[in-house]
This record gives sequence, C-alpha cells and structure tokens, in this order.
Amino acid sequence: MRQATLLAGGLGFGEGPRWRDGKLWFSDIRNKQVMTVDLTGRVEPVVEVEGQPSGLGWLPDGHMLIVSMLDRRVLRIESGRLIEHADLSDIAGGPCNDMVVDMQGRAYVGNFGFDPLAFSGERVFSTAFRRNPERYYQDSDLPTATIIRVDPDGTVSVVAEELRAPNGSVITPDGRTLIVAESLDPCLTAFEIGTDGSLSNRRVWAQFSKSAPTICPDGICLDAEGAVWVADALSNDCLRVAEGGEILDRVSTGLSCVACMLGGPGRKTLFLMANKFGEDGHAQVEVIEVDVPGAGYP
Repeated sequence: MRQATLLAGGLGFGEGPRWRDGKLWFSDIRNKQVMTVDLTGRVEPVVEVEGQPSGLGWLPDGHMLIVSMLDRRVLRIESGRLIEHADLSDIAGGPCNDMVVDMQGRAYVGNFGFDPLAFSGERVFSTAFRRNPERYYQDSDLPTATIIRVDPDGTVSVVAEELRAPNGSVITPDGRTLIVAESLDPCLTAFEIGTDGSLSNRRVWAQFSKSAPTICPDGICLDAEGAVWVADALSNDCLRVAEGGEILDRVSTGLSCVACMLGGPGRKTLFLMANKFGEDGHAQVEVIEVDVPGAGYP
C-alpha cells in the first residue's frame, strides 16, 4: 500500500478540503477557522467561524460559502466579513457537514439528521461509533437526514430525504449527477440533477459492508475516469472506488483519514485530511501524487 507524506501538521481537526487559486482551502473544526495551505506547507488563516466550519464552496461570482455546523447555517464572505447566506436550522435534523456547489451556484448541504451527542452520549465518530460501527449501520431506528439545496439567492429546499448522515459529495463534470457518501449506511448514493436543481432517480452507486470489516465513507472526490476517492473515517486509508464498489487503489495516511481532494498542478495531487480523534492539535494534511486527475465539482 502506498503511503502519503506530510504537508502540514499541528492542526485541530481538518475537514472539507477544496483546491482553488493554487492553494488547498479547508476547515479546522476544532480551531473554528477556515484556513489555506500551499504546496510548500505554509498554513494561513482565512476567517473564524464560531459555529464550527465544515463544507466549503464558491458562488460563480467568487464569493466563498462556508457551512457553519452547529447553528446549521451557510455563511458567505462579503467584503471581508461573514454574513448569513441561508438558515437551515428549521429543516436540518442535526449539525450540518459537507457541501458541494454546482456551476450555477446551487449548494447541496448534508447533515447528521440528529445530534450525535444526544443520541449516543458521546461524539459519534470519535468514541461510540468508532468502537462499534455495526451498531449504527444495523440500527433501523437511527434518525435519517435530508440533503438541502441552497439556491444562489439563499432560498432553501429539501431535495432528498431518508439518508443516513449524507456527508461528502461530488457533482460529475456534466453537472447531471450528484454522488453523496452516506456515512452511517455505509454507501455512496447517486441522484440525477434536474435543470431546476432537483434530485431524482436515486440509486446506490457503491455499497460497502455493514459488518466488520467495514468502512465509514466520509469526504469524497471524483477523478477523470469516473472513480471516487473515499476517505474512510474508520481507518487511515483513502480508497479509490469504481461504480459498483470495486476498490481500485488504496492510500494510507498517518492518522484517521476523513476527507480528500484532488488538486495541485493538473489536479493530480491527492490531499488527505488526517486526524487523531479526540486529541486537539493532532491533525495534519498529507499528500500523494496519483495518475488520474480530478474532475467535476468541487
């Protein structure tokens, strides 16, 4: 198995990586900051998000969107300050997580569907879930969640229901298909995107085992051959997966791998967010060069 190498360390908990303008942009959830890191490893803060940042994206006019997890909002950077782009608190059943923004500026936002602390008595991914993932994968009483679309004017609507923690998401280069990781199923689910931004014709893109050994699909990114890189939050691995579930490649990181992004020159650098659950300051960005470049959105 190939091993990624360290680009930058000393982070709180890295998530939501996006490549733009020659830098990797990402959320440091623990430190409540959006940050960038360049290819030399230089890390710089962008903005502080008190509600804990997660998914990132940009509108066609260049304004940045940020998911604020705990208060269930999407924020926008306008003239150097944060303003509310959309309030999802009435329709998101739990803390919001990842987001993908399409070429029209429509943002598709996932959420847990429940409060992990209230449901388990512990942080789902850091403690109870990692100790016994089968409990959650097999639990039919686990609350489901929605995918919420935020239009460029901030209008919100539910476009898909009954998913189990929709998380990392990508849109194919033609803009017609959304693929989302259901972290608590575990699977990748695909939808057709209508011209009006609606989602239809739901299908399983790749199903993973619900019994040990299993994986937890977290952040994902798409490559030019139509394969999806899947960060497995239950291990140190990031898997390249074909439609149907065949594992084509596997990269290992130094800590638990929770998110990935293809960027760099020619989009052939795979950036990996690696974290040590439960320990602040033990998170890092790792990198490895791959053969097939990134494609689609983000």
